Amino acid sequence: MPHLRSLVLCVLCAPVFSPVLASAAPITPAPAHSVQTLIERYNTDRNLLFNVYTDPLSPTTQSRFARLDADAKHDLDAVDFAALNQEGKVDYLLLKNFLARDSHAQTLAATQWKQVSTFLPIAADVFALEDDRRAVLRPDGEKTAARLAAMATALDARRAAIEKTLDSSVSRPSRIDAWRAADDLDQLREQLHRWFDFYNGYDPEFTWWVATPYRHFDEVAKSYVLFLREKVAGVPAGDKTTIIGTPIGRQALLDQLSDEMIPYTPEELIAMARQQMAWCQREMIRASREMGYGDDWHKALEKVKDHYVAPGEQPQMIYKLAKQGEEYVVKNNLVTVPALASEGWRTDMMTSEQQLVNPFFTGGDTINISYPTDSMTYAQRLMSMRGNNYGFAHATVFHELIPGHWLQMYSIARNRPYRQLFDTPFWVEGNALYWELTLWDRGFNTTPEERIGALFWRMHRCARIVFSLSFHLGKMTPEQATDYLVNEVGHERDNAAAEVRRSFNGSYNPLYQCAYLLGGMQFRALREEMVDSGKMTDKQFNDRVLQESEMPVELLRALMENQPLTPEYKQSWRFLDAPVNQAR
Repeated sequence: MPHLRSLVLCVLCAPVFSPVLASAAPITPAPAHSVQTLIERYNTDRNLLFNVYTDPLSPTTQSRFARLDADAKHDLDAVDFAALNQEGKVDYLLLKNFLARDSHAQTLAATQWKQVSTFLPIAADVFALEDDRRAVLRPDGEKTAARLAAMATALDARRAAIEKTLDSSVSRPSRIDAWRAADDLDQLREQLHRWFDFYNGYDPEFTWWVATPYRHFDEVAKSYVLFLREKVAGVPAGDKTTIIGTPIGRQALLDQLSDEMIPYTPEELIAMARQQMAWCQREMIRASREMGYGDDWHKALEKVKDHYVAPGEQPQMIYKLAKQGEEYVVKNNLVTVPALASEGWRTDMMTSEQQLVNPFFTGGDTINISYPTDSMTYAQRLMSMRGNNYGFAHATVFHELIPGHWLQMYSIARNRPYRQLFDTPFWVEGNALYWELTLWDRGFNTTPEERIGALFWRMHRCARIVFSLSFHLGKMTPEQATDYLVNEVGHERDNAAAEVRRSFNGSYNPLYQCAYLLGGMQFRALREEMVDSGKMTDKQFNDRVLQESEMPVELLRALMENQPLTPEYKQSWRFLDAPVNQAR
């Protein structure tokens, strides 16, 4: 995925439909009975603009997408909410919430850009050159060459000014800002490279004047990127272990929690996660005693880690566990598994480079299996094998495939696919985690080793809430987060560092790691309301979740409960207070 800040305009979800030829003009209001039409047309126009405005940091791009959202809001306001059925009212609220989320993303991006723009005095020039290229204006070769030369001089001057501050504890730039500025400059270099290739070799005058100044500028910019990373951010060349993230602050966290319809503060969520962690550790001790290790659950966990298969046997183990999970939910009549869904997933192996960011398997239509490669050191191989042992895999393979991510993907492509616009990890990861909770409650993990594997992952999800929110509140560093995973959860250190790196490198939004357990607890509380009350069977409930497609879980609850709705609906569901979540 692209860098989080680079997406700028609702980077919390990517375009989900293939672009088609469509007008980017204000959308004609949909009929009162079909907000779905309004959503589909908005998404089509949005995808079109993503292909036209390819420089996400540019003010022109930001302004154009802000205008698209304003037009959509105007059309949404024109809809007669009272005339809508329940599905239409939920669609209305989904689009309204999505536009608010976009606005918050733009505000955060603007704040973060302001913090780093002083490092990049050439940004306005890059944006202007791209604006001219988009308008298909033929550049003046001589003037463009002079502009590029001036841009190189400006970067050299900015670098010289920064160098004078490096020995000062007062005026030295923030290493976080420097790291982000280097990422942004790499993005600007890429944008300028596409701009140069558009004209080079096709316009003789352009090539004669511009080729040499452009290459000189690119070398200056490349050197400046290394300077920012190595000298200012303090990350040596070739360093693949140091982690630098971007804390967004409490207000931005509150905005994002509101966008996800989570009515809790970061502090409340951290306290809840610590309580859940304590429960997990008590269960760990119980399993440890069964294994003969007394209260020292760390020793029991180490024993479980040593239960891994020999090199070459991991794909067969993963396949067997995947089929075990699928057969369990079918046999117990928990969810519909179409024959084509059972047939339609496949396996692949992760590279050693991929395992630096994600040391465990990932899923969807393909389960990417993590296991040592011949390029790894002995220590790295051992950590990879121990981190992908039988107990850990037994607890989570089904999370990735059936009834987890692959069944989700299969279903949402066939049921209300327009709602993929409202993709949220609280639905995607939360629903997959809900299955972990459900199978735990039903006794799927029969041995103490299997229970320890499941508890390890639940502790991991508790820890994700603690360290990710604490980091964004400025209360925990990446290094402290890594230590926390090692000491409190029992991770191998390299695996812990990879998890923290993935959380903070910008590939995921700040709440993504919180969404697993929180979303799972939302689905668990909703199941209690719908199934334990006798309103639905397990299969009816789980099928309905998939058929309604992606959305914040609170709105799914309003839909399933047929709750009265208004255009001003706000989150209020205190799902953590549900008895089922209090007990565990």
